[in-house]
Amino acid sequence: MKRLGQRYVQYINRTYQRSGTLWEGRFRSCIAQQENYLLICQRYIELNPVRAGIVNHPGKYRWSSYRANAQGEKDALLSQHSFYVSLGQTREERQEAYRELFRYELDPEEIDEIRHATNGNYALGSERFKEEISQVLGRRVTPGKSGRPNK
Repeated sequence: MKRLGQRYVQYINRTYQRSGTLWEGRFRSCIAQQENYLLICQRYIELNPVRAGIVNHPGKYRWSSYRANAQGEKDALLSQHSFYVSLGQTREERQEAYRELFRYELDPEEIDEIRHATNGNYALGSERFKEEISQVLGRRVTPGKSGRPNK
């Protein structure tokens, strides 16, 4: 059975021109400051299939929450975050405001900041937020300086 699994992974890697284990590098995260970054991160995630060329609009991706948040599709797996609820007084207002967030592409600097924080498991937010999280966790949540420390 193990050999069959290895062959399957090799097949997937050859077919999709990738390497490594099937789940390698798939699950990364970072803690993000709600106030400034929640909706930015949501846009980043919803637009990933568009950037990857899988679909031309986030609403066309089967697994996207955009369909519920912007188009009103029912999804029992989702619950509305308070920041989403604050986008409007009615369901229609919230959906319109959410669609408006997607009218423009994300700033490349925002994309880089999200990727850097996620890949490095760093905090994503203001400097004050990062300091608070560092104190709570008792560890560094921002990249350190390269090289040996000064004597």
